[in-house]
Amino acid sequence: MTQIPVSDALSRVKPSATIAVTQKARDLKAQGIDIIGLGAGEPDFDTPDHIKDAAMEAIRSGKTKYTPVDGIPELKQAIVDKFKRDNALSYTPAQVNVSPGGKPVIYNAFAATLNAGDEVVIPTPYWVSYPEMVALCGATPVFAEASVEQGFKLRPDALEAALNERTRWVVLNSPSNPTGAAYSRSDLEALADVLRRYPDVLILTDDMYEHLVYDDFEFVTIAQVAPDLYDRTLTMNGVSKAYAMTGWRIGYAAGPEALIKAMGKVMSQTTSNPCSISQWAAVAALNGSHDFLAPRNAKFKARRDVVMNAIGTSPGLKAPIPEGAFYVFADCAGLIGKTSGDGKVLETDLDVCDALIAEARIAVVPGTAFGAAPGFRISYATSDDLVKDACERLEAFCRACK
Repeated sequence: MTQIPVSDALSRVKPSATIAVTQKARDLKAQGIDIIGLGAGEPDFDTPDHIKDAAMEAIRSGKTKYTPVDGIPELKQAIVDKFKRDNALSYTPAQVNVSPGGKPVIYNAFAATLNAGDEVVIPTPYWVSYPEMVALCGATPVFAEASVEQGFKLRPDALEAALNERTRWVVLNSPSNPTGAAYSRSDLEALADVLRRYPDVLILTDDMYEHLVYDDFEFVTIAQVAPDLYDRTLTMNGVSKAYAMTGWRIGYAAGPEALIKAMGKVMSQTTSNPCSISQWAAVAALNGSHDFLAPRNAKFKARRDVVMNAIGTSPGLKAPIPEGAFYVFADCAGLIGKTSGDGKVLETDLDVCDALIAEARIAVVPGTAFGAAPGFRISYATSDDLVKDACERLEAFCRACK
């Protein structure tokens, strides 16, 4: 059998832990095992009808051909209007990129700008794909710790310590995947003070969970808070989470025109344009009614509170209250060194997650995958009943650990 060679770039990359956990939960369910999957970052709500109607109209009217590589004019204008309306940011369509999902937006930006020896500063805990995309582009991820005691938010001193002459990008994610932590205006102003001292560093802000915030939290993004950083900030977003459009695969960003042009060049030789039908659906999402967001957010907040209550009564766990997204990141240091109810010695967060699957029938993602061990991520983007059941199982598991 012919040996298939693997590139040096690919050998630096690990597979997605969140996808692996989600698939493991699917496989167990297919075997008839009662497993509750809390791994996927996917809303259980359906795409709103007015968005689906726009997609069907696009099909009926023949809008099924190739489009401009980085987005149709109508969607770019809708994105320009969205940034002005929601974030008080002014862009032109030439400053907007539309890609087939949020991941390609980030990867295209890195591919267009990174060389060997460059560094990208990433706060921990991080979304699993950030460092892997940096590595795939031949650069080096540098991690700046944001601990549970800090509410999982990067502090200025930690950012300063990670920056140097090799730093090409700093990545910010608010609200965060995997922690749900969100940066306030004062948080971002403090980070901006540091970044001003490094004028050659680009800033990528991943705002994918912008509309999923709770307890009257005011969402702001760094180019809005620090206008002097506008010219080196790529403000990234998408329709996947707030609009329950994960499978439609539309991400977008706005930033310096030269960067947007370079990202389009990458797309021209890789993916070409995003799905034409999904683009028209995204136009309807951004331009249409947002009345569905408030009741859905109320559901997410109620689920978050159920999870937080369970963590508060589960020996060995702790977590700050998330301001947004649909994740809780549980620090499980209090379980390390204990023995589970079935006799498994818990030496790492991987052990804890394996035991949760085997004994509690709950699938969560270990903190190791997010650069923050020991811990695990709980996604509460599933039904109320499943969240409640999973939390009861989690508490029983922790109480059985000795």
